[in-house]
Amino acid sequence: MSALFLRDLRLGFANGGAVLGLVFFLAVVAAMPFALGPDMRLLARLGPAILWIGALLASLLTLDRLFQADRDDGTLDLLVAGGRPLFLVVLVKCAAHWCATGLPLALATPFLGLVVGLGLQATVATVLTLLVGTPAITCLGAVGAAVAVALPRGGLLVSVLVLPLALPVLIFGVSAAYGTVSDAAPFAAPLAILGAITLFTGVVGPLAAALALRSAGD
Repeated sequence: MSALFLRDLRLGFANGGAVLGLVFFLAVVAAMPFALGPDMRLLARLGPAILWIGALLASLLTLDRLFQADRDDGTLDLLVAGGRPLFLVVLVKCAAHWCATGLPLALATPFLGLVVGLGLQATVATVLTLLVGTPAITCLGAVGAAVAVALPRGGLLVSVLVLPLALPVLIFGVSAAYGTVSDAAPFAAPLAILGAITLFTGVVGPLAAALALRSAGD
C-alpha cells in the first residue's frame, strides 16, 4: 500500500495534475475582481465563497486521472485481480490524489486570499475548511471516475456526476468560513458537519468506487 501511495503521488506531480489544478484555481480567483469590480469590501465578504468555488472546480478538473492511466496501461486490472482489498487500494489512491492536487490548493489559499482582500482570520478559516472538506471531493470523485473509467472520454462525465454530490461540501465549507467573516454566522457547527461528511465519504466513496471498478472489469 505504501508503494502504491508513493507511486501515485509521484505520478500525480509528474503528470502535471498539481500544476494544472493550481493554474486553474489561480485563473478562477484572479478573474473575480474583474467580474465583481474593485470594491474590496465586497470581495472580502465573498472571498471564502470565491476560494471554495475555485478549489471545487480545480478539484473536479483532475478527478479523471484517478483510474484512467491505470486502465490504459493495464495496471488497474492487476489491482482489481490482486490479493489486496480493492477498497484499501482505492482509498490509498484517493489519499495520493488528494496530496498531489487537493493539498496544494489549500496551501495556495493564503496567497490567493490576498487577491480578494481576505483578512488573516478568514484566510486561516478558509484554509482549515479546505483541508477538512477537499478529501470528501476526492472520495466522491473516485466514484465518478470508477463509473466512467471504461469510457473513452469520461472526463466531462466525471465532473457532471460529482458536482451535484459535492454541493453539500461546498455549502458547509463556505458556511464555516463565513463564521469568521460575519458575527451572525456560526463556525464550529458547519465545520463539524463538514468533517462528518468527509468521514462518511471516506468510507462510502471507496466502497462504491471499488464495486464500480469490479463491475467495469467484469
